[in-house]
This record gives sequence, C-alpha cells and structure tokens, in this order.
Amino acid sequence: MKDIQRIGVYTSGGDAPGMNACLRAVVRTALASDLEVMGIRRGYEGMIEGDYVEMDRRSVSNIVQSGGTVLKSARSPAFREPEGRARAAEMLKEYRIDALVAIGGDGTMRGAHALHDEHDVPVVGCPGTIDNDLYGTDTTIGYDTALNTAIENIDRVRDTADAHNRLFLIEVMGRDAGFIALNCGIGGGAEMVLIPETITEMEVVKERILSLMSAQRRSTIVIVAEGDELGGARGIEQALLDDEDFDDIDLRSTILGHIQRGGSPTASDRVLASRLGVGAAEALLDGHSEVMVGIVNHEVKLTPLRNVWGRKKSIDYDLLKLTQILS
Repeated sequence: MKDIQRIGVYTSGGDAPGMNACLRAVVRTALASDLEVMGIRRGYEGMIEGDYVEMDRRSVSNIVQSGGTVLKSARSPAFREPEGRARAAEMLKEYRIDALVAIGGDGTMRGAHALHDEHDVPVVGCPGTIDNDLYGTDTTIGYDTALNTAIENIDRVRDTADAHNRLFLIEVMGRDAGFIALNCGIGGGAEMVLIPETITEMEVVKERILSLMSAQRRSTIVIVAEGDELGGARGIEQALLDDEDFDDIDLRSTILGHIQRGGSPTASDRVLASRLGVGAAEALLDGHSEVMVGIVNHEVKLTPLRNVWGRKKSIDYDLLKLTQILS
C-alpha cells in the first residue's frame, strides 16, 4: 500500500452514540502521526457530492460526550450503483485522500469493501451500530448506550403497568438481531422476550402470558425485538386482541423507537469508541486495509470486511435460557 499522507473519515448508516468519540480518536491519532485528515459529511452521499471538510484538533474538541454524529449521516441510493461508487472514488482522488476510516454498521462495511474491491481504496472500518450485530467484535459502538436507554424506559413503563395490572408489549430496536431485546429482558425483569433468532409460536406466547398473569395477578412485561417475524409489538398486540381469552386483560403496546439511538454515550461506549478509533488509524499506518477493527476478549483485533457480514454473529443462548428461568 502506498504511503499515506491524508486520510478521510466518515460516519454512515444509522447513527449510534459514541460515533463522535470514535471520530475524535481517529482524527487525533492521525494528526499525532503527522497525517492530514479530511472529514466527509453525510457518509457516502457526501463522498459522491464532494462534501469534505479539513479537520484539526479543535474540530473534534468537546464532542466525546455528544450523541449523534457531527459529520452527519445519510442514505445514498447513488452509491449502491457502480457509477456512484466510481464517482466517489474520483472525488477521493480529487481531494488527495489516500485511505479511509469508515464508522458504521453492516451497510457501511459493505460500501467500504466495494470501494476497496472496485477502486483499490485502502479502508479500515469501525463498528458503529446500536444493534451489536457485526461479526468481529464483542460489542459495537452505541450498543451499551442504547441498551441502558431502553432499560431506563422499560423501568418507567413497569411503574405504570404495575399501577393498573396491565400487560405491556414493549418493542425495542433489532431488525435482524435480538441483542438489545435479550439483554433488556434480563436487565428489565421482563416475563418474556421475543427475538428474530427464535421462532415465535403465537399459541405458546398466549399460554405463557395467561399463565403468568393468572399466577402473579399483577402486571406483565413482554419485550419484543422489532424484527420478530410476527410483526413486532403491534403484530403481537393484534393477535392477542383477536383472541377472546384476552378480552378481560388490559393490554398496551409501546414502541421505544429512535430514543434508543439518541443521548449522550455511556462511559463504556466512549472508551470503546476511543479504542476502536485509535486502532483504526494505527491499522492504516501499519499497512492494513479492507479490515474492521474490533474488540475481542478485551483485545483489539482485525477482521476482514467480507467476514463482517459474511458470518452471522450469534446471540448467547444461555441468556435466552436465563430469561425463561428468571421469569
């Protein structure tokens, strides 16, 4: 790989608390090694349109505690086409960018791989997604914050559920993975957890809920990942409302939604993001490319980008058993 003089850094896909801390670490590590740094606004869309800004130490001051991303993010239909990626590569050359650090989730890593594969752009990825579903790292940037935000709100719903002996279906994020739902179920004391990795049998769900509410004579909380095959909390709510056995049960559903993406990152996410940002910049300096930096067993590890989405990151099924025991 040619000598690197200037790197570009961008955030892409869904925002995640801690992205700014990662950006800060990338910029300051690169500057400490006498590299120039260009920030690319609005992810791949900004890369194509030339939305670039030079970054120095001051440009990343006082952002470690901020949620969202100061570089912004955007969906880019144009980048999905070969012509769009070719235009992005041309703009990178125009701005004399020798290598990239990509901060984002599955789609971001796929895009980074495509740039390297089609246009030989050196790139290292940092896993930034609240879903925690990327292979090659134990935890992703934003996951801990999203999990704590969700549990905080589940606790609040529990208060009002207890006041009225209600059944609450609480939907958390997790389109393809149940990491948030599973850990919220344990941390929030839920009576049942429904996730994409398991088959939801509606009759079993009904019997379990009826049994719990009859035995406890109190509120019941069911955590549902948005990617559950029955349609999330709304789909399950409708199935229960159509059953006459639930006519006398006070049923509500709550979708936590994008509040899980926002807010100041936890200390854990700030430290994780900082380690990954430093690791990404150092990986480029050491000549690595087409890899994602992650933390595995507390150590910084590099994983080929093609493996990040090519291999499925599994949930801990022992935790799933634990939810059943504790409920």
